[in-house]
Amino acid sequence: MSPLSKAAPDVLQRYYRILAAGIEAFDPDGELRTLLVDDLEFEGPIAGKRTGAAGFCQGVKGFIATVSDLEIIQEVHGADGSAILYDARMPAGLVRLAEFFRFDNGKISTLRIHYDPADYVRQGGR
Repeated sequence: MSPLSKAAPDVLQRYYRILAAGIEAFDPDGELRTLLVDDLEFEGPIAGKRTGAAGFCQGVKGFIATVSDLEIIQEVHGADGSAILYDARMPAGLVRLAEFFRFDNGKISTLRIHYDPADYVRQGGR
């Protein structure tokens, strides 16, 4: 994984480290859960709009299980939010994703992810 810059908040450093660590290291009730507010607002092209950290932690397992590497392309950080553009290496190729975060007391409170869902599935995403 190409690392985030030193300007990235610690919560995002930890979040992307978990995404890239592989399914063997993933615990949906472990470190990832501690990075999220309980009523996390999530929005993505396949899952739609969802609320709740526990559901997100279960849902992200499929991504973690299929991604073998993340390459950070660009990142922007503000006082209460960040945007990250990256490529995820999936079983059949790369998928470009953009994630937009909002923070509350050092935790992720909102996560909106954008990608081409047909390409994601074609490249082996689940």
